[in-house]
Amino acid sequence: MFSLKDKKLAEDVVSRIEKLDVNLKFMHVCGTHQDTLVKHGLDALLKKCGIEIGQGPGCPVCVTTTKEIEEMLLLAKKGITVTTFGDMMRVPGEKYSLQSMKAEGCDVRTVYGIEDAVSIAEKNKDRDVVFMAVGFETTAPTTASVLLKNPPCNFSVLSCHRLIPPALKAILDMGEIKINGLIEPGHVSTIIGTKPYKFISKEYHVPQVVAGFEPLDLLMGVWMLVEQIEHGAAFVQNEYTRAVHEEGNVKAKKVIDEVFEPNDKKWRGFPIIPQSSLGPKGRFDEYNALKKYEDELKEMKDKEFKEPKGCMCGELLRGLLSPQECPLFGTLCKPDSPVGPCMVSTEGSCNIEYRYKK
Repeated sequence: MFSLKDKKLAEDVVSRIEKLDVNLKFMHVCGTHQDTLVKHGLDALLKKCGIEIGQGPGCPVCVTTTKEIEEMLLLAKKGITVTTFGDMMRVPGEKYSLQSMKAEGCDVRTVYGIEDAVSIAEKNKDRDVVFMAVGFETTAPTTASVLLKNPPCNFSVLSCHRLIPPALKAILDMGEIKINGLIEPGHVSTIIGTKPYKFISKEYHVPQVVAGFEPLDLLMGVWMLVEQIEHGAAFVQNEYTRAVHEEGNVKAKKVIDEVFEPNDKKWRGFPIIPQSSLGPKGRFDEYNALKKYEDELKEMKDKEFKEPKGCMCGELLRGLLSPQECPLFGTLCKPDSPVGPCMVSTEGSCNIEYRYKK
């Protein structure tokens, strides 16, 4: 877990926190952070120090809505080749998943990235191919760069890309839980930098730290938050300086801005969050599956979809409870028979909890 030097530093951080006798609630929005916390027992260690860290909407597969899954299922039923990442294949819609639709004979394919989907379209000119583009700001540049390269006309994208800062604002505006500090995601922050988080500390007086993914990164991030709170401060600090810079990745942001525009969007467990998703701009309509298959998807337009009975993924994504508090966890809902997406995705809090703690 730690080198001897890091272990000494970790013990020093924990000792300092213990001496302060705090009672604080932090939230992060990153599946990799959750994995590190649970795998290395940092969640339990920090609880003993008076600090609870919950996972918010930091799993892109988990926040993708049932409606978006149903749109892909409908396209598959209509004979279109649909492609997406492995985790998305098993996320349940209202009754079916993409995996079960494949078992029924539809052309549903797992890909490792959008380039694989483009390759399928190039090799099958007689078939329409749709790629379900899931992810936050981290994966959006890859989707954008492909659309800029003029992929084949039988290829299109159902964009499910979402933006982290608007979701954080939504959580704070909803006021369902008291959040004393935010641990911001390292991967997303390598793209967007630290500036987009500043309004949160300014408007809501919430301390923030961008942290890396090693156990010591998270411990240092927690300590930096505690120090801000002890001094009555609230600003954005960057623990992950080896990868994250204030301006972020300028080239990646430019590509995103060239292809996408922000849209209002529902997230699983949330109402519509203003300007929280990325949709292709008008000049890319030929590659926008929502535009290209507008007639085929017409029946989906105003339809409301229910979450699976008993599933509490929405509450988990808003930080209102832990996986162990869901009555389905580890009983009716397991990785091999998931009821909700938080048990499907390797970045989902339930999947992580089950793998390391069961």
